[in-house]
Amino acid sequence: MAFSVVQLSQAKAFRISPDDTNYFIMLFDGASDRIANIFVIEIFRPGGATPPNTHAAAHEFFHVLHGEGIARCDGKTLPIRKGCSLLLHPGSEHVIENTGAGKLYTLTVMTPNEGFAELIRGGEPVEIEADDLRVLQDAGR
Repeated sequence: MAFSVVQLSQAKAFRISPDDTNYFIMLFDGASDRIANIFVIEIFRPGGATPPNTHAAAHEFFHVLHGEGIARCDGKTLPIRKGCSLLLHPGSEHVIENTGAGKLYTLTVMTPNEGFAELIRGGEPVEIEADDLRVLQDAGR
C-alpha cells in the first residue's frame, strides 16, 4: 500500500468514557493501516481536558488546528493556540485543557501507539458534528 486517505466526513469518532469532555476522530492506526503509531484529531469541548496521564515509552505530539488552551507538563504550564506544536516525552505527566470559548482541535500523534488506539476504539462511537467538519475543513486557511 503506497498511501492511505481518510475523508473526515467518513471517519469514525469515539469518546473513551461517557463523562469525557474530549473525543477523537480516528485517522490512521494499526487497525486501519498496520502502523506502529496513531494519528487522531482530538476535539475538546469548552472547559474540557485530558485526565493527567503519562506514557511509558511513547512520545505524544499535539498540533493545535483551532482554538486555545493550556498544556501542563511536569509542573510547567504553557498557553497553546492555533499553530502551536507540542511534543511530550515518555514519562512526563501531562494535561491538555481547553480554556477558550469554543472547541479546541488538535492533531494528536502517539509514537509508538502504546495501546492508545485500542483504548479509543474501545470507547463509545460518537457523531462528528457539523461544526467540527466546518472548522476542520477551514483549519488550513
